[in-house]
Amino acid sequence: MSLAETAAAQVRGWLYDGTIGHDTFHSVPGIAHRLGMSRSPVREGLLSLAEAGLIEFVPQRGFRAVRPSGQDVAEIFALRLALEPGAAATAARHATAALGEELREQLAAMRHAAKAGDDPGFAAADERLHTAILAAGGNTRLVSLIAGLRDTTRLIGASTAGRSRSLAQILAEHEPVVTAIEARDAEQAAAEMRAHLLTTGRLLIAQAHADGDAQAEQAWERLVSG
Repeated sequence: MSLAETAAAQVRGWLYDGTIGHDTFHSVPGIAHRLGMSRSPVREGLLSLAEAGLIEFVPQRGFRAVRPSGQDVAEIFALRLALEPGAAATAARHATAALGEELREQLAAMRHAAKAGDDPGFAAADERLHTAILAAGGNTRLVSLIAGLRDTTRLIGASTAGRSRSLAQILAEHEPVVTAIEARDAEQAAAEMRAHLLTTGRLLIAQAHADGDAQAEQAWERLVSG
C-alpha cells in the first residue's frame, strides 16, 4: 500500500467513526502532521476521497465530510427495501434456536449501549443483528451487498441517532423484527423490517432537507415511494 493509499485509508476510518464530520474543516498540513507524513501523499490520498464523493474541498478553509444528499439516501434505501424485508422473511422461515439466541444477544448489546450512550457500540451491535438476519438465508452475496450499502451510509455520515431519534427508539424498532423471526412468522418479519427501514430512510430524508437539500423529498418519492 502506497503512502497516499495509507493516508486515504486512515481518513476514511475517521469519516466512518465520525472523527471527521460535516461541520469542521481540516487542512492537508494538519492531517499530514497527524499521520507523520509529508503533504504530497496526504493530498493525493485526500483527492482520491474527494473523487469518490466522500469529502469536499472549500477554498481557503480546507476539507470536510460531504453532507449526505437526499439522492444518496433514496438510492441506498430503495435497494435495502427491495432486499432486506425478503431476507427477514427467509430468516423467519428457517429460524433456529441458535439464530434466536444470536439476535437476542445483539438486542441485549444494543440495549446496554443505549443505556450507556455508547453510539459506536450500538451501531456495531445493530450491524451484527442485521448481518445475522441476512446470513440466515445463506446468500453470501446479499450479506456483502447490504454490508456495502450500510458502510456507504456510515461513510457519508447519514445517521439519525441523537438527531431525529434516540438509541432507545431505534432499539424499539428492531425488537418486533426479532420477535417475528423467532415466531417463524415470515410475513410479519418482512413487514417489521420494511417499517424499520422506511422510518430510518424518511428521517434521513427529512434531515437532508433540513440541511438544505431542496430535492431530497422528490428523490425519495421518485426512487422509493413511486
